[in-house]
Amino acid sequence: MTLVFMVIFVALIFEYINGFHDTANSIATVVSTKVLTPRQAVLMAAGTNLLGALWGTAVAKTIASGLIDTTLVTVTSGVIICALLGAIVWNLLTWWFGLPSSSSHALIGGLCGAVFAASRRNPHAIIWAVPSSQHWWLGKGLLWKVIVPMVTSPLAGFILGFILMAALYLLLHNRRPQRVNRFFGVAQIFSAASMGVMHGTNDAQKTMGIIALTLLGATSGGQFVHLPSWLSFLRTEQHGKDLEIALWIKIVCACTMACGTAVGGWRIIKTLGHKMVKLHPINGFAAEASSAAVIGTATLLGIPVSTTHNISAAIMGVGSAKRFNAIKWSVVERMVWAWILTLPVTAGIAFVLVWIGQKLGWG
Repeated sequence: MTLVFMVIFVALIFEYINGFHDTANSIATVVSTKVLTPRQAVLMAAGTNLLGALWGTAVAKTIASGLIDTTLVTVTSGVIICALLGAIVWNLLTWWFGLPSSSSHALIGGLCGAVFAASRRNPHAIIWAVPSSQHWWLGKGLLWKVIVPMVTSPLAGFILGFILMAALYLLLHNRRPQRVNRFFGVAQIFSAASMGVMHGTNDAQKTMGIIALTLLGATSGGQFVHLPSWLSFLRTEQHGKDLEIALWIKIVCACTMACGTAVGGWRIIKTLGHKMVKLHPINGFAAEASSAAVIGTATLLGIPVSTTHNISAAIMGVGSAKRFNAIKWSVVERMVWAWILTLPVTAGIAFVLVWIGQKLGWG
């Protein structure tokens, strides 16, 4: 019982850090364009993150049952705690240096590294790829749900941002800049709000999946043992239905992320909103609308994409539509290295933590 609550507590710490680490994803552009003050933007992001986190569970189900062999996840093994600690360490490190890395990939990397170690280096402990006979995005496993989207979703954000910004330039090139800025100053509030909702739908669900996975590991044959009834987690796969996420898990994760968001991640906001490219309201609107569309699509498909990667790529696309050298590519290079290193580094940290635990006789 104590171990169950300990895992849930660490999971909520991760969710809180995820909130302030990824706040920049939804509000960096609206702050940099001065449409909203930092305080107004953070409060809006907290509210929209809360709303989005309560909407749907497709991504949570992917985390809970679509990436690893869940039979290896027991409360006493420490797999979940080590996975979360690997993600937390990386998030804090990248936040300190102001690098907008992916909390999503940090969590997934930690989970895979921890399970790989717990299985005594059995590669089959990770679900690598279960292709669909219809479309690739309906496939399961690390390849189809993480690796492929890690490339395709930022690319989609970049292309969509470029196209939308180019179209706006063509449509509005004869309009007065003051009128354009005034209109998109209002429009950007809605695009930033939609970005906040989409961030909540995708990112908060990852911790929901982790908590659900923990509670599933504390059961025998899908039924709870020695746990209070309010910790209900309904597993109905054996009846041919989808795995369900209990309402209390949704509410707790949503509120925790909203609290973390309210703190604000000013270091990363500075990188995304000021260092990479100079933004005006029209640019911010195009970037946020493009990124929100990509993330919303991924959420509906149950794909845990990186909000950070998508908004960053969309900003690059919008900036490139203006002119290619408007982007400060040295800043982009640092960000890309953080993206590349996230999965292997967090997997490595979690692997070492589980290995140490095994040497100490845990699990």
